[in-house]
Amino acid sequence: MSSTATATHPEQKKKLSFPSAYTVLLIVAALVALLTWMVTPGIYDKLSYDDASNTFTVTYASGDMKEFPATQETLNQFDIKAQLDKFTGGDIRKPIGIPGTYTTVEPSPQGVTAFFQAPIAGMYDSIGVVFFVLVIGGFIGVVNHTGAFNSGIQSLSTALEGREKWLIIIVTALIAVGGTTFGMAEETIAFYPILVPIFLAAGYDAIVALAAIYLGSSVGTMCSTVNPFSTIIASNAAGINWTDGLTPRLIMLVLGTALCIWYLIRYAEKVKANPEKSLIFSQKAELEARFLGNHSADNAQMSSQTKMILSVFTATFIIMVYGVSQLGWWFMEMTTLFFVAALIVGVLSRSDEKAFVREFLQGASDLLGVAMIIAIARGVTILMDQGMISDSILHASAGLVDGMDKGFFIVVMMVLFAGISFFVPSSSGLAVLSMPIMAPLADVVGLPRDNIVSAYQYGMGLMAFITPTGLVLASLAMVNVTFDKWLKFVLPLLGMLTGLAAVLLLITAYL
Repeated sequence: MSSTATATHPEQKKKLSFPSAYTVLLIVAALVALLTWMVTPGIYDKLSYDDASNTFTVTYASGDMKEFPATQETLNQFDIKAQLDKFTGGDIRKPIGIPGTYTTVEPSPQGVTAFFQAPIAGMYDSIGVVFFVLVIGGFIGVVNHTGAFNSGIQSLSTALEGREKWLIIIVTALIAVGGTTFGMAEETIAFYPILVPIFLAAGYDAIVALAAIYLGSSVGTMCSTVNPFSTIIASNAAGINWTDGLTPRLIMLVLGTALCIWYLIRYAEKVKANPEKSLIFSQKAELEARFLGNHSADNAQMSSQTKMILSVFTATFIIMVYGVSQLGWWFMEMTTLFFVAALIVGVLSRSDEKAFVREFLQGASDLLGVAMIIAIARGVTILMDQGMISDSILHASAGLVDGMDKGFFIVVMMVLFAGISFFVPSSSGLAVLSMPIMAPLADVVGLPRDNIVSAYQYGMGLMAFITPTGLVLASLAMVNVTFDKWLKFVLPLLGMLTGLAAVLLLITAYL
């Protein structure tokens, strides 16, 4: 009897753990599928521009389609305030919702079959970013095999000794600049394998590295200034110039980024002084083994070969940022860049063919889990699209703000945009869907339409910090941090940013 009690004792002490990112997403997918049975489906008529025929095509809720001449008169006819050149010039490429055309449609509830097919459909639909992630993994695997990365980490750690907090300031600020200018988001996945070891070597934990990248990207896109995927496309769809409202968004960018850096440094210094204060202290040994490997002071001396490999490594990321921001690159070009860079590193390191293939495939397999998370998250969006509930939620949201005071109205709009962005996580998709519907509401309460654009950006940006349907779970998987730990870290900051955004919206509304 005694031996039995001893044997079962460990089981009795076993604690429940927070589910993995995959399970979280599947739970979200199940809830969304359930919503398609509960929410009355409906859609807005959509107008799209056909460059080949220089015509507008209107797709009605019934499924019928009709062509119209691509003129400003056609846009005025459908009460769309955007200028014609925004369509013909390619600024607005996605179908745009037509105000006042919401129509309920036959229900399309998503059942068990659709639920299980969603991750597979998501994989097909997000294949570009999936391959991007896998090739990045292969590239990192090849570089790690050369030992150059460990040497670089040691040299950088020595150079930053006593000035580690500048690493946080520089990384967060630079990525925020990328977010506000060209919407740096998915591209940040490439930075985790490089920056996490550097932050760990500096005495911080993996959350500091994760937050420096993810907070920077999120606050930058939240306060977009010239970002074509949010500010410009939303302003175009709202029928205003993208420079309208630029000054308040610049103020929000500076204050929001400063707040994120202050919050992160406070946590980072606490962890550096006492590692047990880390939210992921129990993973310390595991994460250091994974990201630092055989990192040691012996790696400090770098050969000319190592310097060349690190130069290629650094140049690859600089070229990626330039290509995306200046040359219009997307996943095909970025993936090709990392693949070619891996081949160049293989040649420089004089790696034999079999070793190169082995390390490339091993590196890719290390990020397979991240690719799967991206696919499942995209599957959630597909469930919503097939269930036709996104437009219904937008229509209900527009009805909620009717008759409000302009100050209360603009803050509620920010909250509504945050909620809608859970169902439409694409910034450009949310802009073209919502702006023609929501922007005219500003006219009713006596506000300039740029206030609606700001509310859209702030609401969408705030939700991006935590929404499972966005990039957060894929980012967490890169550093093996669970969602509950991230929420515990980020929610106080999110509350501060929400308050700051609300205050700035109120000041703008009444000035």
